[in-house]
Order: sequence, then structure tokens, then C-alpha cells
Amino acid sequence: MLGEKIGEETGKVTVQRVVGNPAGGPGMETTFQASGAILGVAHRTTGTYTSSMRPDGFLFGTGQGLVTNNEGGVASWVGDGVGKIKPDGSVSFRGSIYYQSAFPKWGRLNGVAAVFEYDVDPQGNTRAQIWEWK
Repeated sequence: MLGEKIGEETGKVTVQRVVGNPAGGPGMETTFQASGAILGVAHRTTGTYTSSMRPDGFLFGTGQGLVTNNEGGVASWVGDGVGKIKPDGSVSFRGSIYYQSAFPKWGRLNGVAAVFEYDVDPQGNTRAQIWEWK
């Protein structure tokens, strides 16, 4: 069951490159920067994920990132998800994400499994929403 919404951010894809895919065919590595709030604390995220097309036409992606704030707090995350490319070139992922942080205001994240919605429009603008999974 979805619990509390714990974060939201918007940003921009900064780099993309084609990479090898162990399952065959090419993959895409995407790096983005975003800002928003997690547990009410303003933050900036830099993340990189690699996605590849599965035979059924859906994408599978896995990534990692670093979250920082103006109070000296830092968190890292890992996540994965399933996505699709829409006819207009936008991309939509849904998946799970796990945080780790020693920053007291984000300490609660260490014990949370979270789920996310992550969307990229055709111009490379990103939007993510994150909920606690209870």
C-alpha cells in the first residue's frame, strides 16, 4: 500500500550516451540533475541510470544517485524500474528506490522502501514523485 508522499523533484537530462547491454542490443545511459524536497528538506539530486529495451518493447532501467542539501546533508540512492517510450518521444518509468543517509532529517529514509513515478518529456525535462511503500 502506498503511504506518505516523501518527495518530489523536477529537473533536466544533462547527458545521454549509448552503452552496451549484456542482454544484447544497445542500452542508453542517462544523467540528470533535479531539485525539490525530500521529507520537507530542499535538495538537489544528480543521478545516472541505464535503460535497455526488452523484447516486449518495454524498458528496464537501473540507476544510482546522490542527494545534497544546503544544510550539509547527503543521501545516496539506488533504484530500478520499468518504463516505456511514448509516441511523442517522452519516457515514463515506475519503480522502486532505496535511500541511505546519515543526515538526521533524512535518517528515516534508511528504513523505507519507496516507489516512484519518473517522467521525461521530449525536451529532456524530468519530474519525479516518491512515496513510502508500507
